[in-house]
Amino acid sequence: MSNQTGPWQGRVAFVTGAVTGIGLGVAQAFADAGMRLALSYRNEDDKARTAQWFAGKGYEQPLFIKLDVTDRDGFAAAAQQVVDHFGEVHVLVNNAGVSVFGPTDEASYADYDWIMGVNFGGVVNGLVSFLPHLKASQGRRHVVNVASMAAFLPGPQAGIYTASKFAVRGLTESLRYNLAPHGIGCSLCCPALTRTNAWTSALKRPDGIGNSGFPETSQAQLEQFGTAFEEGMDPYEVGSKILAGMTAQDGLILTHPEHGPDFEEIHERTMAALPQEDAPEGRLRIEQLRREAMKAAEQGLVIELDDLT
Repeated sequence: MSNQTGPWQGRVAFVTGAVTGIGLGVAQAFADAGMRLALSYRNEDDKARTAQWFAGKGYEQPLFIKLDVTDRDGFAAAAQQVVDHFGEVHVLVNNAGVSVFGPTDEASYADYDWIMGVNFGGVVNGLVSFLPHLKASQGRRHVVNVASMAAFLPGPQAGIYTASKFAVRGLTESLRYNLAPHGIGCSLCCPALTRTNAWTSALKRPDGIGNSGFPETSQAQLEQFGTAFEEGMDPYEVGSKILAGMTAQDGLILTHPEHGPDFEEIHERTMAALPQEDAPEGRLRIEQLRREAMKAAEQGLVIELDDLT
């Protein structure tokens, strides 16, 4: 086992999509921090390579659970399996996702159902399945929902993907207020370019999901797109930054420093769009109540509808 000590030593974490890419980086960083792990996977070869890494480190083998994150019954069973195996579960990392792109105006219902079903629906399934168990556990606990910089930065080929990540962002930023009274931390992580095989998602469209409206993308085009990922951040670095953000109780974990110009442009464009006029006192009072309620919620108070008027 790891000889590390710290706030996460011995804590049990469940990570989805955890045998490749960012999920694996998270799992490795967590293991180095002394955490006990349950990891979801789809591919047996990737699972075997991950098991070898743990064995080489002399760490406890994770509990590997084969899971399609869109399978609600499977997710519920996975949550129960983790609790039965470890006794408690303290950390949930909803990481699994698909990176599929195409012109949004040509998308079919099936494109929406698949991308939203995995990227947003998978997070929902994780929360519904695991939150009761996190609430029933003791000590330091945390939820991390991994979105993407697409939660802030839309693109012409990424409409549905962007929508799914905006949805995860909104859900997580609201959920943070609901989990605070239970003593459970909650973070939104938005990584940018990372050295993963996410570009292969388009090759993994499930059977029976329905036909895509996107133009067919050749293997050569996908491989060329994949070369961008070779410039990406090491997944272990992303995982380490997620661990540091959890430790600091950060609501927002940004892993890549290169997006300052984008956020400055968003701020300037947003401020410029505000009407230059005075707001009536009644509306100003309601908005101030909202701000105060949000601050109180973050401190662990339960906010009711009556607190907002």
